[in-house]
Amino acid sequence: MALQEELEQQGIWLFKYRGKLPAIVLLIGMFLYLQTKLFPGTFFIEGTPYEIYYESFCLVISLMGLGIRMYTVGHTPKNTSGRNRNEQIAETLNTSGSYSVVRHPLYLGNFFMWTGPALLTANFWFLVAFCLFYWVYYERIMFAEEQFLRRKFGTIYTDWAQKVPAFVPNFRKFKKPALAFCWIKIIKKEINGIAGIFIIFCFFDIIGNLIQNKNNYNYFIITVCALTIMMNLVMRYIKKRTALLNEMGD
Repeated sequence: MALQEELEQQGIWLFKYRGKLPAIVLLIGMFLYLQTKLFPGTFFIEGTPYEIYYESFCLVISLMGLGIRMYTVGHTPKNTSGRNRNEQIAETLNTSGSYSVVRHPLYLGNFFMWTGPALLTANFWFLVAFCLFYWVYYERIMFAEEQFLRRKFGTIYTDWAQKVPAFVPNFRKFKKPALAFCWIKIIKKEINGIAGIFIIFCFFDIIGNLIQNKNNYNYFIITVCALTIMMNLVMRYIKKRTALLNEMGD
């Protein structure tokens, strides 16, 4: 098999499991985070008043990634950007909004969402390894996706791809989104991501306090985590039991 076909096959396989494999990296990060809590001397601001600011910074990084995803999904038409698992879907080619400044805004958003917990470990080498892993991992997914789009849209895609960078945004090329922002799309497609961020940070906070026999819990994160979980359950019930969200929009 030629290298081009091999990379594409790898990308197709990784695409199907792109929400599961990073969890393994998260488990390694959790171990290193607990090590930092057990041995505070390994991180110079551990146990200082600045620790809470660092944790807030990590959360902001993750929320920035979520914001990129929300902005992208909220402005895209049906059956393009989303969380489909089994195969690539693209009934139209997105070229405005986020897609006017970067070809893979959702994967850029994912990068920042995962970078938050990676930073939380306070381990420089883990952060470096995470970035390398993410690049190799998503490079193949992006390659497979671009091969799919190239076959489907031909020169329309290649002309657009020549002008727009793959992963590092060029904001000078920004074009206003073709569609108005739709919150229903966010509720339907990104509610799991919203809850997931706060669940991860809440879990890190609780485990970190328990292992140190402390009670300096971040009640803001715990409260928001509980609210997002409740919201997630309510939305799941509405989606399963009613057609309300389908009636309100795609």
